[in-house]
Amino acid sequence: MTTPPKNPAASGKKDQFSSAGFILAAIGSSVGLGNMWKFPYITGQNGGAAFFLLFIICLIVIGLPVLLAELAIGRAGRGSAATSFVKAGGSKIFGRLGLLQVIAPFLILTFYVIVAGWTLNYAVQSFSGNLYTNPDFKGQFNTFIGGYMPIVWQAVAILITGFVVVKGISGGIEKFNKVLIPGLIILLVVLMIRAVTLPGAGEGVSFFLNPDFSQLTPESALVALGHAFFSLSLGMGILLTYGAYVDKRQSLGSATIAIGAGDLIYAFVAGLIIFPTTASFGIEPDSGPSLVFIALPAAFSAMPFGAFFGGLFFVLLAIAALTSAVSLLEVPVTYLMDRWKWGRTKSVVIISVLVLLLGLPSALSFGIVPGLSEMGSKNFFDWLDFITSNILLPVGGLITTIFAGYFWKGAAEAAGLKSGWFRVWLFMLRYVAPILVLLVLLDTTGILKLK
Repeated sequence: MTTPPKNPAASGKKDQFSSAGFILAAIGSSVGLGNMWKFPYITGQNGGAAFFLLFIICLIVIGLPVLLAELAIGRAGRGSAATSFVKAGGSKIFGRLGLLQVIAPFLILTFYVIVAGWTLNYAVQSFSGNLYTNPDFKGQFNTFIGGYMPIVWQAVAILITGFVVVKGISGGIEKFNKVLIPGLIILLVVLMIRAVTLPGAGEGVSFFLNPDFSQLTPESALVALGHAFFSLSLGMGILLTYGAYVDKRQSLGSATIAIGAGDLIYAFVAGLIIFPTTASFGIEPDSGPSLVFIALPAAFSAMPFGAFFGGLFFVLLAIAALTSAVSLLEVPVTYLMDRWKWGRTKSVVIISVLVLLLGLPSALSFGIVPGLSEMGSKNFFDWLDFITSNILLPVGGLITTIFAGYFWKGAAEAAGLKSGWFRVWLFMLRYVAPILVLLVLLDTTGILKLK
């Protein structure tokens, strides 16, 4: 008598998300660091509320159609971000092009876990009070990232990420997000209430909610579109991969709306945390990524119970970073499992070790190794961020829109849309999204600059 297999893979049944688990995991992939540290400063640079409205339009008009396309291709192909194109009925050339959506998240992960490590360190330092013993927050941050400790925290971040992914879809990623996403919501609400009740917070709320359309430029539109694309995790293979684990009975249209709404709400609440806080303490909201690790700790140091609220803020960032890191790791892991038939544990260990090793140049590019910290106008970390975010992701999005819009015969059935909505969706994929994504690509690479 044979013993029944104990895991889905062994029984021939594909491990998959529950309906709610899938939406939470997809929201977890989108509510990363971008909406908490990048969204506030690009909003500050582009006029506040007017830019936020522009971001909403871009998310609805372009982001959601591409998001639905990625989910539909993934579910139809039931493979990795690369092989799903072929398994869904595409030619082998789309499979080769789809490899970019496996390479991109792997490269992003090599530096993303470094920043995740920074957030973990700052959470510990804030709760302990050590972060506030020295008022030179810029010096503290530069000393930290210019040393060797980020490598330790990088290793901690990838260990947590790998531990979750090795448990599988339903037993790892879904359970992880079912715990952390509600926790994230609670932290968001607590920090938002604290921020909007600070003295002088009203000025920040007004800046965020009262639009000044005179501040918008053609460049602002492309920045809003690029951020909508990035914040939804488009072009990086995540939603293609997650789509492969979605039940066939799941409504992809409803899921797309839920994921977009989750991303939008997160960005909105992030704004109601950052802008009232910066206004209350006289901090410029367009001060760039240093806003999070330099300016805000200065604000927390002057705030009653600042060490506690600062700790909560960095825990919030850590949760956002780790839920996204889990999504990024799953993409190359699924590719190895699908393409080479490796087991999940072997795939996770190999990718995690490679991420740790290939991430070392990024971790050491803030002063320790001169050759990495001085590479023209950027250091190694920034160059890798630029290449992946500004080149690979838009190219990945173009591949998806062109395939779904022009070459995919099974698009109507896979998307599950009624005829009227399907025609609108197809029009956006064929004639609107590719042009706008191409403009973002040309703009961010400096080939085209709009003022």
